Amino acid sequence: MNSGITQSELRVSVVTKDGKDESLGVMSKQDALAKAQELGGLDLILINGNSEPPVCKIVDYSKYRYSLEKKRKEKAKNSKATEVKEVKMSYKIGIHDYDVRLKAATKFIKQGNRVKATVIFRGREMQHDKLGVELLKRLASDMEEISNMEGKPRREGRTLGAILSPSPEVVKAINDAKRQKEREKKKAKEESLEKRNQAEEAKKDAVEAALEQEKTTIGGVLDGLDLEDELDDDDDMDASLDELLGSTKVADDLFA
Repeated sequence: MNSGITQSELRVSVVTKDGKDESLGVMSKQDALAKAQELGGLDLILINGNSEPPVCKIVDYSKYRYSLEKKRKEKAKNSKATEVKEVKMSYKIGIHDYDVRLKAATKFIKQGNRVKATVIFRGREMQHDKLGVELLKRLASDMEEISNMEGKPRREGRTLGAILSPSPEVVKAINDAKRQKEREKKKAKEESLEKRNQAEEAKKDAVEAALEQEKTTIGGVLDGLDLEDELDDDDDMDASLDELLGSTKVADDLFA
């Protein structure tokens, strides 16, 4: 990445605003680094060092790494959802045990998995492989509304197997359910955010109302006070003291 790239001549592309790659052609490493800085301090990432010339891309490295991690998780999730499950049977399986295998295989298919149905033979039972084929075809027939058999049953040593895959209708239903779940999750997240914003706004309004109420209360108290009357009372008190003490030179000097 960046100065760590050892090749001197590179084929460079850049990611546009709509997420597509735009080719900038072949240029020197120095010109590519300069172009990356010119486009807003981006990074020069080596994509394929084995091609001639090596392929690089100008991107924001943190966003590029996040994109790769997201793709990796999505791939892992998809591969897990489409793994192969197996149900094993004997060619002379009883009705109850067959129903159990049928129920399990149906569950796996509806989850989007492929199912390997295996008929196991022991000893001289291999001579009854036709019965094993009929059993596998019976299973496929009982599940024909939700699955398809991939090819014909195949023998593998002392076993006979067939692969059942989800039908297009099942795959569509699973994908629709996933998208619906994602939409519901997104909607719930948006509603939670909206409630949080409303709570913060309500708290802010309550604080402003309390401050306004405090101002109103203080203003009312001040309006109820007659400051001029209090000044008049002070003048009356001074006059009363003059009458009580009299106006003498000694008193005047004392209270001057």
